[in-house]
Amino acid sequence: MIVVKLIGGLGNQMFQYALGRHLAHINHTELKLDISGFHDYKLHAYSLSHFNIVENFATKEEVARFQKYRRKRGKKWFLYNRLIANERKYIEEKQFHFDPRILEIKEEAYLDGYWQTEKYFKDSAHIIRKEAIVKTTLQGKDAAVAKEIEATTSVMVHIRRGDYVTNEQTNEYHGTCGLDYYHKAIELMSEKVHNPHFFIFSDDHEWVKNNIVLEYPVTYVDHNKADKNYEDLRLMSLCKHQIIANSSFSWWGAWLNQNPEKIVIAPSRWFSKTKPNVDTKDVIPDSWIKI
Repeated sequence: MIVVKLIGGLGNQMFQYALGRHLAHINHTELKLDISGFHDYKLHAYSLSHFNIVENFATKEEVARFQKYRRKRGKKWFLYNRLIANERKYIEEKQFHFDPRILEIKEEAYLDGYWQTEKYFKDSAHIIRKEAIVKTTLQGKDAAVAKEIEATTSVMVHIRRGDYVTNEQTNEYHGTCGLDYYHKAIELMSEKVHNPHFFIFSDDHEWVKNNIVLEYPVTYVDHNKADKNYEDLRLMSLCKHQIIANSSFSWWGAWLNQNPEKIVIAPSRWFSKTKPNVDTKDVIPDSWIKI
C-alpha cells in the first residue's frame, strides 16, 4: 500500500497524487489518499474528486499506523521515537528538487511532501494524463470558451496573485511574477505563433483587467469561482500554448496540454529572492522556455 498525504491547492494535490499513483503502479499495489489535513485547513479544499482518478481514501487507522514511524523532533520524543521511527515507511520530502531515492520505494510507505517535478511520475505520464480528466462534460460558459479556444491560436496566460499577495508569509516565500515577465513572455509568444489569441486566467480579475492590456485578441476568463478551479484547469489545458506563473496550478494547465507542438513559457525564478537555497532546477520540464 502507498498512502499519499494531500494538502495545498489543486496543483499541489495533483503533484502528490501523481507520485503516489506512479509508485503504486510500478509496485503493483494500491494507492490510498490521506485527506485528513483538510479538516482544519482554511486555504484550500480537497479537489481531486472532480477527476477520473483512483480515489481510495485512507482510514484513520491506516494513517495512524504510518504516523507512528514519523521521526518526531524535540527531547520529549527522543527516547520513545528513536526506536520506532522509520524513514522508509514514513517518507518526508527533504528537498525541493528531484530525489531519485523516492522512486526506489518497494514496500508500503506514507508520502509527505509536495514532489513538484514530473521526474517523479514521467514514466507513468500516460496514466496521469488519462486520470487527470474532468469527469463531467463541458457546459454553459465553459463550453463556449472551449469552443473559442479550439477555433483560435489560443495562448493561455495564468496570473497568480491571491494569497501570493495578501498573505505576508506566502508572499515572502513565493513572490509573484511581475508585469515585466508577462510583457516579455507575451512578446516572445507573439513572435513564435501566428495570430495569437490570449486567454487570461487569474484569481484577481480586476487587477488583471487594469494592468494587462494587449494589442492582440484577448479573452478574460473570469466566470468560474474557486470551487470550480477544475473547470479553469481544463480550459487552460485546452489552449494550444501556455504562459504560466510560478504556480503549480498553471504548471498543470501547461503539462496537461496534449498539443505536440505546444510552446510553454515559464518564469526562471520559481520562488522569491528571499529563498536562495531552494533548488528549483527540476520543476520546469526541459522542453519549456524559461525567461
